[in-house]
Amino acid sequence: MKKITVAIDGYSSCGKSTIAKELARRAGYKYVDTGAMYRAVALYFLRFNDNIHNNPLVASLELTHRDKECIIEQLNNIHISFLPTSDGQHTLLNGEDVEKEIRTLAVGNMASQVSTIKEVRAFLVAAQQAMGAEGGIVMDGRDIGTVVFPNAELKLFLTASPEERAKRRFLELQSKGEHPVYEEVLHDVQERDYRDTHRKESPLRQAEDAIAVDNSDLTREEQMDIIMHLFEDHINI
Repeated sequence: MKKITVAIDGYSSCGKSTIAKELARRAGYKYVDTGAMYRAVALYFLRFNDNIHNNPLVASLELTHRDKECIIEQLNNIHISFLPTSDGQHTLLNGEDVEKEIRTLAVGNMASQVSTIKEVRAFLVAAQQAMGAEGGIVMDGRDIGTVVFPNAELKLFLTASPEERAKRRFLELQSKGEHPVYEEVLHDVQERDYRDTHRKESPLRQAEDAIAVDNSDLTREEQMDIIMHLFEDHINI
């Protein structure tokens, strides 16, 4: 049976990573969370720049021209890899497991800004294409079906209402022991949507040949049933 490339794009907090991990597990494919790669770059920068890292308003800061230059200068010092674990995989930044640190709101907001930098995108896209060169991979992100793998055999575009996505993110943060404010989480979701869809470099958009799946009112099981049917149809073509 042939092995295909599955590209999953969509808005933040749509459950892309959860769905992609499960699809990869069932198919016996490799899984790559590209969002985690941008978050890892953001975390590296926050650590590198103590003035920003220690600023309690980091979530509302905008990158300056010098900030962007600093990130570009440090790219060759950044190595991102993935470690298989019992719960899927963890992200390694220069060999350190940073899975928990990269999932905070502050890092997520910074990742949304970092992702607008052309040089960062080129750096990570090249790494992603190398990871999936042989097929048999499920990759999720914002530009997988449009930029990273425009010839992917199966392209999915996940979406849900901002309110539903904010609710999911709110509950996720609570489950990790954090104390989020729903209104702030919703604002963050809306801000990230705007950045992702309006950035100059590889904006988030649905590829013409991608299949849209709105999971606002779907359970995880219902969504997986839909996606598994689509996957099986494509590997039998």
